[in-house]
Amino acid sequence: MTREQPKQAPPPVQRLRVRYAKRGRLRFTSHRDFSRAFERAVFRARLPMAYSSGFNPHPRISYAGASPTGAASEAEYLELALAELVDPAAVHAALDEALPDGLDVVEVVESPGGALADLLQASRWRVAVPVPPTAVETAADLFLAAPEVLVQRMTKKGLRDFDARAAVLALTVVPDGEGAALDLVLRHLEPAVRPDDVLSGLSVVGGLVLDGVPLLTRLAQGSYDEATGGIGDPLRP
Repeated sequence: MTREQPKQAPPPVQRLRVRYAKRGRLRFTSHRDFSRAFERAVFRARLPMAYSSGFNPHPRISYAGASPTGAASEAEYLELALAELVDPAAVHAALDEALPDGLDVVEVVESPGGALADLLQASRWRVAVPVPPTAVETAADLFLAAPEVLVQRMTKKGLRDFDARAAVLALTVVPDGEGAALDLVLRHLEPAVRPDDVLSGLSVVGGLVLDGVPLLTRLAQGSYDEATGGIGDPLRP
């Protein structure tokens, strides 16, 4: 007996891009946990979502450039596909009401088309570390002077070695209370280099020892301007 093929879902009528933040204790939310929370919020907000085709259709939500678990962020992005035209301001309000505090919608705009992920080329991070600035500056100078800094991280494919230095576009150190903060700009490479990988690199080449847990916050992500070192706004490419 031939199994009946599922009906093809109609194409989306509208696409919206969403910038959201992970703040406070919600920085420990994994990407999988967030995606579940967001789908529940979409349901509670009663958004007219477009769905995928197939025997198990699901709402069409495209995530891009998610931050690692444990990192706070002011610049996370996703795209929604809708089956009806909706005012982006109304979607903003409805999603913000439906999401828990700490997962906060910052902005919702119409998508101009193209792939959102292609616009996320680099990120700016603030990395607060409980170490005197002089010690961090020494390690940072050695790191920046090195042509390559190999670090290890456990990935889905096992323990991998990769060059943390290759992704660093800018690195400066500023005082932060009794400790220091790194202003760090990372190019998005494959495999991705994360701020904690750079901290590992500072330990490898500069002997940096952390006496406490660093606080990682992504401040921006978008296109990278080689001339100015600026990060573009992916909602206004």
